Amino acid sequence: MRALTYHGSHDVRVDNVPDPIIQEPDDIILRVTATAICGSDLHLYRGKIPQVKHGDVFGHEFMGIVEEVGSAVTAVSKGDRVIVPFVIACGSCFFCDMNLHAACETTNNGRGAILNKKQIPSGAALFGYSHLYGGMPGGQAELVRVPKANAGPFKIPDELDDERVLFLTDILPTGYQAVINGGVKEGSSVAIYGAGPVGLMAAACARMLGARQIFMVDNQPYRLEYARATYGVVPINFDKVDDPAEAIIEQTDGHRGVDAAIDAVGFEAKGSATETLLTQLKLEGSSGKALRQCIAAVRRGGMVSVPGVYAGFIHGFLFGDAFDKGLTFKMGQTHVHGLLPDLLERIQGGELQPEIIISHRMNLSDAAEGYRLFDKQEDDCRKVILRP
Repeated sequence: MRALTYHGSHDVRVDNVPDPIIQEPDDIILRVTATAICGSDLHLYRGKIPQVKHGDVFGHEFMGIVEEVGSAVTAVSKGDRVIVPFVIACGSCFFCDMNLHAACETTNNGRGAILNKKQIPSGAALFGYSHLYGGMPGGQAELVRVPKANAGPFKIPDELDDERVLFLTDILPTGYQAVINGGVKEGSSVAIYGAGPVGLMAAACARMLGARQIFMVDNQPYRLEYARATYGVVPINFDKVDDPAEAIIEQTDGHRGVDAAIDAVGFEAKGSATETLLTQLKLEGSSGKALRQCIAAVRRGGMVSVPGVYAGFIHGFLFGDAFDKGLTFKMGQTHVHGLLPDLLERIQGGELQPEIIISHRMNLSDAAEGYRLFDKQEDDCRKVILRP
C-alpha cells in the first residue's frame, strides 16, 4: 500500500509499504477514505519530537471503511463507515472508566513525554505520533490497523460526507475540550493564542457556546482575517503589537482581562532570541511565550486552557503570577471518545461546520507538498485533507 513516511526533518515521502495485518483479536483493518494533516504533525515533520524513526507512517486524523475485523470485534462490522479517535484507548481501564481516555493505562508501554522517572507508564498510545506514544503506524495511508476496535471506531451516518465528520478524529474535539476546560459559556470573554486548525475549532466552539468576546492572536494575516470573518474574533497580530496580552486587557471590561485564555500553539511558539538559544542548547524543552501571554491576558480567578503540545522543561514560567492571580490550569491530550456523541449531534443539527476551514484538497500521492504548504503557510493554507 501507499503511505506517507518519515525520512528526516522536513523530508516525508509517499512510499510503498507492507499492508497492515490483524495482530490482536480486537483489531480491525480500515481502508482510509480521508485523512488530514494536523498542526501537531508539523512538530514531527520539523524533527522536534524525539523517537521518530525512519519509515514511520504519520497521520492521526483519518476515517474510512472497515475492511477486515478480528475474531473478538463486536462493535463494528466489515463495511461499516467509521471515524477513528487519534487517541488509542481500551475503554475499560481505571482512566477510561472516568472518560479520561487520553490517560488510558493499557495501550502505551512507554512514558510519553514525562521526564519524572518516578511516574508510572502514562498516557494512551496515539496513531502516527512517534515511539514515545506507542509507535503505532498512522492513517496517512491507504490502509491502517486499528487496535481496541470495540472501544475506538465510531460509526458515522451515511448522509454525512467525509469532510463534515473527518475532524471529529482530533481537531474538533480538541478545540471543544479546550473551551470546556476554559469554562467558556454564554457571555464569556476568551483569548485564543494560535489561529491554526485547533485555534479555529476553539473559536467555532466558543462562539457556539455563547462567548461574547473572542480574541485571537497569531502573526498570519490571512488566518486572522479568516477567523474574523468566520467566527467574529478580534484579531491581534503579534508582529504588529508589542504586547498582545496588554492589547487584550485594554479591550475587556474594567481592563481586568479575559475569563479564559487558550494556548493552541504549544512548545513551538515564537519566543525570544534567548529562548531560541536555550532550546538549541537543549537547556530549554519548550518555548513558554504563548503560555506566559495566556497568564498575562487572563483575569484574576480565570482559567488557562492548554491544548497545545508541550514537552520538557520551560524556564520563565511565571508561576508566581499564576499564583497571585489565583488561576486554574487545565491541559492535556483530548479525551476524544466521550465527546463524540455530543459533537456529532451538533454537526447534524448545523451548530458546527468544521469542514469550512479546509483550504486544500489533495491526493495522498501529493502529501509531501501538502506538508510543505502547511509548514510554510503558503497559498493561504489553513487545513489540508488527503484522499488515498
